[in-house]
Amino acid sequence: MIHEQRVIFGDTDQMGVVYYANYLRFFEASRAAYWRALGKSYKDLEAAQVALPVVEAHCKYRAPAYYEDLLLIEVEITEMRAASLRFGYLVRRGADLLAEGFTRHAVIGPTGRPRALPDDLRATLPVKPLAVV
Repeated sequence: MIHEQRVIFGDTDQMGVVYYANYLRFFEASRAAYWRALGKSYKDLEAAQVALPVVEAHCKYRAPAYYEDLLLIEVEITEMRAASLRFGYLVRRGADLLAEGFTRHAVIGPTGRPRALPDDLRATLPVKPLAVV
């Protein structure tokens, strides 16, 4: 799934480049768009008594993004385990790869303890590799 994100002035640093930590915000926005594209939202996860806190995040920066750039963020679930998910991200400006990364999420229940992803939810989540081209 591809999410479009326009760089706003507040995303940039004093050099006019997107501040490195904002890529994690872009990842989060693309995850929310991913759930919406599946016809779901985080509210559906809450209703299923599931939370997906980030337990690991990684971003490899390849080229800078600037104010007003239209970023195309490809997001997919790249790995699914019993009690965790891994989302992969490719951030592009047109054909140029600017960054790649991932976030790993624990699956926890209302008590904060790990739990299995419910079968009905698991069945609706495709696992796909991301290809850096």
